[in-house]
Amino acid sequence: MDLSCAVWRKSSFSGGTGGQCVEVASNLPGIVAVRDSKVPDGPKLLSGPSEWRSFVAGVKAGTFTALS
Repeated sequence: MDLSCAVWRKSSFSGGTGGQCVEVASNLPGIVAVRDSKVPDGPKLLSGPSEWRSFVAGVKAGTFTALS
């Protein structure tokens, strides 16, 4: 998949000191792409918009726990 037109935005929960930063591109037709901002040329996770909305709702609801 060509992601050259992706407009990446960093999570508002990502700190300015590096750490664990996630970027999301939601400007692509029919997909949402996620990447690690520290490895921009690395692998990307792709999902459909409805799957992404379900994931975000789960995060907000506390369905997932943080890895330590």
